[in-house]
Amino acid sequence: MMRALHRVIDLPPWVVDDAVSETLFGEVVREHLREDPGWFGDASRTSVRGHVLVRTAFAEERLREAVLRGARQCVVLGAGYDTFAYRQPSWMRGVRVFEVDTPQTQARKLERLGRAGIFAPDNVVYAAIDFERTSLAEGLQQAGQDTTAITFFSALGVIMYLTNDAVEAIFRYVAAFPPGSEIAFTFSTPDGDPAVAQRVAAAGEPILTRFGGPELEQMLHALGFRIVKCLTSDEANAYLGTRRDSLNTPRSQGIAAAIV
Repeated sequence: MMRALHRVIDLPPWVVDDAVSETLFGEVVREHLREDPGWFGDASRTSVRGHVLVRTAFAEERLREAVLRGARQCVVLGAGYDTFAYRQPSWMRGVRVFEVDTPQTQARKLERLGRAGIFAPDNVVYAAIDFERTSLAEGLQQAGQDTTAITFFSALGVIMYLTNDAVEAIFRYVAAFPPGSEIAFTFSTPDGDPAVAQRVAAAGEPILTRFGGPELEQMLHALGFRIVKCLTSDEANAYLGTRRDSLNTPRSQGIAAAIV
């Protein structure tokens, strides 16, 4: 919905040119705007939208770099309504995309895509994993993932809702892939917006883990990642381009990538 809202109320240049999200959620977004015009100018909501757009643009840029160095698999953890698979650029030719989420979420997504007449390209694989019964490794193996291939992972809006042990397990799994593999992810920082934390907790998804930048880098290097990149505020704002609207990003970014 945030990416759809970007197309409905913000002005070009698009941070992420996501016409698919507008197709899927445009009417829902317009109804929200009619019911709550505060979406137009509320500073907190605007910065959250900016964060969502920047993290998506960052992850897709990191994916392109990974493909250039030989990645032939992309794994989207907690794919939800991610739309990259349905607007793939030409440089994704020959790369398999694994969308990982719960069976229920994937069923709702496929239903909405079908109603909109949007169908998955041949390189998309749905890995429906119930993490209470199946591990990430087992689920991806069953879906046909090649653990010997350079692989790109994204985990946007996922890490902060997991326990420390679950987060470390994901990073360990990625770190076992061949050199050149990478994960782009978001995380919650100790100085994150408390209003956002309250909203997500009220929605049933409390934030369970927080990392400071140095702590996160130390952990990732210890797990075997060679390069860790945490996005700065200036770098995040550069993704927004020159704006003619009020779109901005929060002070605390919590956007990073780590390369094996």
